[in-house]
Amino acid sequence: MTEQQANRRAGSRRAGGRVSDVAENYLLSLAILHEDGVAPHVSQLASYLRRIPAEEGVGATMPSVSGMVRRMARDGLLQVNRGKEIVLTPTGERLARDVVRRHRLAERLVVDILDVPIDRAEGEAHRLEHAISPALLAKIEEKLGYPDRCPYGRPIYREDEPHLRKEMPGAVKLSETAVGERCEIRQIPDEDYPLLKYMVDNGVLPGQAVTVADNAPYRGVIDLDVDGRRVSIGIEVAQRVRVAPAQG
Repeated sequence: MTEQQANRRAGSRRAGGRVSDVAENYLLSLAILHEDGVAPHVSQLASYLRRIPAEEGVGATMPSVSGMVRRMARDGLLQVNRGKEIVLTPTGERLARDVVRRHRLAERLVVDILDVPIDRAEGEAHRLEHAISPALLAKIEEKLGYPDRCPYGRPIYREDEPHLRKEMPGAVKLSETAVGERCEIRQIPDEDYPLLKYMVDNGVLPGQAVTVADNAPYRGVIDLDVDGRRVSIGIEVAQRVRVAPAQG
């Protein structure tokens, strides 16, 4: 899809007042950044949106993102504060929580029921999330046994949960760990597909115990011992990985 076509689709509301697929992708991205403690500027949001599959037709150039942010602000879904940071309004947060819930239950569905490899589940969930009705979502959640985390460790919100969460209780950034520390991976980034495949191929997944072999900001990497194998993680990525002390 061309940038011009993406711009034509970029209205934040469909006829009848429903939120558009493009707006849902913006809300999903803003929700994930919110969970990571980030209120992004337009440039940061544009950078994040470039990771969404191209077939979603989001349009991630600066003019496209700036225009969509203005439209969503007019619709009461977000605000741009004096620091030029984009923050969700209560209405936007409620809608964002709903699309995140659909997205993450879709991830669990394709991994747990349909046996889709975990490194492909994120892309498949993007294709499914817009089409799942509330009634079908309830059935999916029941079938899955009411999971509380997606395959990548992020929270799955309950239907009556009013707010997005920030950070993960008891977990810290991998970048903040010390050499020799034994940790359990709790959450990994899931929107960068080449990175996700690297993490999957090297066993850096939620539930995996690792030992910090070296934490070297001057080299720009953290080295992990994963079941006897040395795996290197860039510092920027390590800032988005969450770990907790390993049990036993």
